[in-house]
Amino acid sequence: MAEVTVTKDNFEEEVLKCDKPVLVDFWATWCGPCQMLGPVVAEIAEEHPEYKICKVNVDEEMELATKFNVMSIPFVAVFKNGNVTNSSIGYVPKETLLSLFN
Repeated sequence: MAEVTVTKDNFEEEVLKCDKPVLVDFWATWCGPCQMLGPVVAEIAEEHPEYKICKVNVDEEMELATKFNVMSIPFVAVFKNGNVTNSSIGYVPKETLLSLFN
């Protein structure tokens, strides 16, 4: 399954109301660690259809970044039933990202 680009307009529908766990990657084009993490997140999206993978560009969606207190990027949050259950800051390996779902 491909990654879904999320904005303030579709966040509730795509993330909060989703019936499966959602990984949201808060990122920016100018962020080196974000560029390193991007392919890892894309890999998870392809390999794990049981999860929904979303991306939020913090430069374009400052309102969402502020709402979730994103101070450093990449910031990855896992949502279950509309709530953040786990998160990670900075570049982390794929296994670490997958462990956020547990």
